[in-house]
Amino acid sequence: MTDEISKTGAASAEAASQRELTPAARRALAEAAARREGYREKEAALPKEIGDWEVKGLTSDF
Repeated sequence: MTDEISKTGAASAEAASQRELTPAARRALAEAAARREGYREKEAALPKEIGDWEVKGLTSDF
């Protein structure tokens, strides 16, 4: 019975914390998400295998 109470309390605490975000905090979270997306795009463009590198259009594998 106490488990159900704590789960309900935790869910309402999470919902309350989501409502308490200020506009500046929301903006900061959006900017961080954009930076993460840019980082992931750059990482995807890098060579996939360890040791593969491109220099001036030529790829070498060492």
